[in-house]
This record gives sequence, C-alpha cells and structure tokens, in this order.
Amino acid sequence: ARPSPLLRSASLVCSGCVTSCKLFRRRKLLQELGDQKIPFLGPSDRGFQQLWDSSYSGLVLRRSCSLPAELHDQVQAALLTLRNKGCLLRDLVRVRDRDVFTAVSRVLLGEPGHTYRYLDTRLFAIPWHSEDSAVKGVNCCDPDLRAACRALWELNTFFCSDVSGLEEGDRLTQCVKVEVETRQGKEGDTESKHSEDSKNSEGGDSESRKSEEGDTESKHSEEWDIDSKHSEEGCPGSSQEGDWETESKHSSEEGECSQVKPSEGAILGQSEGKCPGWTSKPVSSTETETVALGAHGKPPGVQLQCGSLTGDHIDDKDDTGNVQGCSQPSPPQVCTGVVKFNVTLLNYMDPTAMSQLKEEPYYGMGKMAVGWHHDENLITHSPVAVYSYSCNDDKGDSGEGSSSSQKTCWRVGLKVAWDIHTPGLMLPLESGDCYYMKDDLNTTHQHCVLTGDNTRFSSTHRMAECSSGTLTYIQSRCQEALSNLHPDPETGSYSLLALLPTTLQHCEEIHNEVEFEWLRQYWFQGQRYARFCSWWTKPMEQLEKDWRLMETMTMLFLKTVEEGRAAEGRREMAETLLSALTDRHQQRQTWRDRCRSSLAQTLPPEEAPVDRPFWGVDDPNMPLPFDLADIINSVESLLWRM
Repeated sequence: ARPSPLLRSASLVCSGCVTSCKLFRRRKLLQELGDQKIPFLGPSDRGFQQLWDSSYSGLVLRRSCSLPAELHDQVQAALLTLRNKGCLLRDLVRVRDRDVFTAVSRVLLGEPGHTYRYLDTRLFAIPWHSEDSAVKGVNCCDPDLRAACRALWELNTFFCSDVSGLEEGDRLTQCVKVEVETRQGKEGDTESKHSEDSKNSEGGDSESRKSEEGDTESKHSEEWDIDSKHSEEGCPGSSQEGDWETESKHSSEEGECSQVKPSEGAILGQSEGKCPGWTSKPVSSTETETVALGAHGKPPGVQLQCGSLTGDHIDDKDDTGNVQGCSQPSPPQVCTGVVKFNVTLLNYMDPTAMSQLKEEPYYGMGKMAVGWHHDENLITHSPVAVYSYSCNDDKGDSGEGSSSSQKTCWRVGLKVAWDIHTPGLMLPLESGDCYYMKDDLNTTHQHCVLTGDNTRFSSTHRMAECSSGTLTYIQSRCQEALSNLHPDPETGSYSLLALLPTTLQHCEEIHNEVEFEWLRQYWFQGQRYARFCSWWTKPMEQLEKDWRLMETMTMLFLKTVEEGRAAEGRREMAETLLSALTDRHQQRQTWRDRCRSSLAQTLPPEEAPVDRPFWGVDDPNMPLPFDLADIINSVESLLWRM
C-alpha cells in the first residue's frame, strides 16, 4: 500500500534536515579552506610515494610496457574502429531537471543484455562477442565491429585475471628496461632537482570562474566535493548541489554536466595554495621523473622512470547508486573477491573540440575534462580497471616520438573525500598505461580527469550492479505482471485473475518501469543502437508488446473499480490507480518535452530522440489514451464519492 500523505510529508522533512546538515558541514569546511589551494603531489615531488602508500593505497598503476604488445595493438585498433564507425556519441543526459550534452563521447560494451544507468540515462551494451557468449554466431553487427568488441573482451579478460592476482601491497607494476641502471645512476641528481622544485607557489586566484553555461561561480562554489553524478559523463568541472559523498541514490551522477564542447587541453595550472608542511607543484610532461616503488616487498633501490607522459583517462560515474526504476530493489551486492567485470564504458575525448572547460578549483591541477566524482552503480567494494590510449592524429599514432614531449599529458587526480587536509595525488600516464582502483578506494576517495593535448580514449571496466539492469531482469518482471492476465482462447478477450490491491500495485509498478526505464530510455537515444548493432532490436519489440498488454491490464483494473466489482478493496484500488496513472501522465509529458527540447533538435535524424511509444487520440489498437488527464479526473471524482 502507498504511504499516507502524512508519512510522505514527514519523509520530505527528514530529507530536508539531512540536506541542511550537509550544507552546514560543507560550508564549515569551505570556511576553513578559505582562499588557499590544497597541496597536491606528483611523481616528481618528495613524499609522493609515501603519500600514495599511506592515503591512496587502493590505487595500482600498471605501465604500458608490462602489457602484451599484441593486446595493445588489438585494443588500440578496436578503439579506432569504434570511433571511425561513429559508435562513440555524446549523451543527452538529465541534470537537475534540465538536459545537457556530455563533454565526452562514449559507448557501452559488455555482457549480452546488460545496461548501465547514469544521469537518468540508460545505456544499452553492445555485446562483446566472447567465444562462450550467447551471441556467438549471431550476425548482429558487421565483422569489423564484432572484432573490435571481441578485442575489448580480451582486454576485459586480462583485467579480470590481473586484478584478481594482485597481492596485498602492490602499488605499481613496472617493466624492466635495459636502461634501468642508467636511471638508478641518475636518481641522486633527480632527487636534488625535485627538492629544489618542490616549493609551494602562491595559489589563489580568487576570481570567479565561468561555468559551461556562462554563469559565474565563486572559486570554491557551494559544492566543494563534486561527487559529480557524471561519473562517466565526462561533464567537465561540474559542480553539484548534492551531497559531498554519494549518500543519496543520485549523488554520484548529479554533477553539473553543462552543455560543453569539450575544450582544448590546457597546460597544467601553475598555482597552488600554501599549506605548511607539504609542498607540491604541477608536473610538466617534458620533465624526466622518477617514482620510487613503495615498501611492501619492493626492492628499495629500484626506480621507475616516467618519460613522455601521454594520456590518462578516467572516465567514470558511475554510474553510482543509480536509480534503476525497480519497484522492489534488491539488497546491494558485495564483491566477494572474484573479479568479473561485466561492462566497459568507452570514452573518447578530442581536446581540439573541447572548449570552456573549468580549471580544477581546489588544488590547481589544471583543466578538467571530468570533474571530481565517485564511480557509481557498482557492486560494493568492487574494483575498477582503466585502460588509457592517447594518440596525436586521426591515424591513431601514439606519438611516442620527440613531438609528444612538447604535449601536455592527460592525468588523473585523486583526493580523499570530505578531506581538505590530506594532499591530493596527481598521476600522469603514458599511452597504454592502466590503473586499478581497488578495495574501497572508489568509495572513500574521488577522482577527476585532467585534460591533455592529445586525443584520448579510455576503456573503464567495472562490475556494474545490474540486479535491475539486465534484459533477463526486465523480461522476468514482465512475466510477473502478465501472469495475472488471462486470455480467452475462443474470443481473444482478456480478464484479470486476481483483483487484490497489492496485485494491482505490483502490476502498475512494473508497467511504469517497462515504459520509462526501458522503452523510452531506448528510443530517446534515437536509432544509435540499431545503426551499429541489431542485438537489442527484437528484445525491445517484445518488451513493447508486453507493455501493450499491460495497458490492457490497466484498462481492466479501471473497469473493475468504476463498476464496483471489487467492493471490499475498491477504495484502496482506486487510490493505487490514481497514484500510478498520475506518475505515468507526468512522466510521459516530461519525456515528450525532452524529445522536443532545443538541444534534441540539434541532433541529426539518426541520433535524434524518438517519442515512443506514442499514439494519437482514438487509436483503435490502444485500450487507453496517451494523455491520461481525463481518466485521472474521473478516478479522483470517484474517490470523492466514496
């Protein structure tokens, strides 16, 4: 049964109190921070490894040279294939009741029938065509695309094995190069140089900066911790009114993903604030840096040199405890130690096409392509694995030569959530480098993506929480609802088997879930899925058929209430119907408005949102009208007369 209006009001009041407390806490910390920049450490700074080991121990770096060369070739060719085929597209997502484009272009690959939901947007995975998958032999896409998907599956398989095999204390996996002795010989000189350079610079440009929409925000906006609900969105520098940490279902994707045209990768910002006891400075991509391996069983004398630093990408949200539209949410799953990534979200960023990206506001790390956030919609304490690939031109050259040394690299920034005292960590990555976020790092910390000069791809592999986000799940929900519908084999008419208010509520919840979490989500993204891969075509056609039968069920419930055939629970049934129909009516209008928005009109026909399902007045094939206003009024009048 629905909660009473009094209980719903009490719930809203409690929610408001929690929000006020968090606002107070946030403002108090902002006052403590003042106009200073928080220090951050990069590989060339003294204390970097100590900070990594003590405050960022869940972060593991795997250098490109430690991965098989053949795997690099396959994955990088696959990423270029997906881009050249036009599979990587910007999403039109929902942030604070308005539509915005993501800065990055993306596509979801994964287990057949899996989806990933973020910022009120459900992405439908192109299956990655593993040998043992259900799609083997199914020609749902062309051979080149199928080969590209399989290459990403090979990478996924490598990550599952590699992350599972990491031992406690592993921080960095290096490759042994012939020059290692030379590097060790230079260690002393490099350290002395770093100690000279590791001086705090005055930080503090307290001027207001422009948001992507052109609004002006203060340097430390009300949202110090941008839990950007755009974990994967790639919405740069988004600020967010939600909680600092993801404590509400939407907090991780709520980042202000403004309508940006991703911007030119800029040189890392040069200003940091003073904070006694710590020193930090941005790291230039032209410097030669040495990173001491951590304790934990690593030989103390071994050093790793990071030469030309190109391309780090972290594309995350998240994802994010996203609302899946499930009326009966399952208990959260917890990672038990067996690593099996079920999806990867591919991101593509071209800095030459990006503009108006915000400066990282708290540490002075540089331009952000993706703001501070937690990855969300993940199985609790599950790891995340990221492959980064940057290239100079359309041919996909990785740019390892001398010209790349003049380029600003992509970097990932990390910070401890709710903490303005622990220095941040800034990690530059070469093209082909990978990193893992293990244990509870993604929960207790946040990360951002700092823009570089080269084009960059990333493949972010994750154990998505899909208890209510798979095709199998929603098909089973349809069967639950339709099990209450009995067809007459002779006349073809339908009748209801049970008339209990609880049955009515359950069926109507499934009805709304199918329409708004699956059908409209799918069609709002236009023809993009059918253009590249036909895997989802027939399943979505079947879901629409099931949904039409649910429209018939709603009509039969209405007749039952209006004719008074369920006298004992009639009022409760009417109230349940009123709630479900009102929600359905409002959501249909919202989706219609989104399909007709000015941003939606800018998309080419094959990508433009489709308002489906939609039908005209008196459509003989539909048992109920699209516009439910008159029916809602009728049910309200009926309740008044009871």
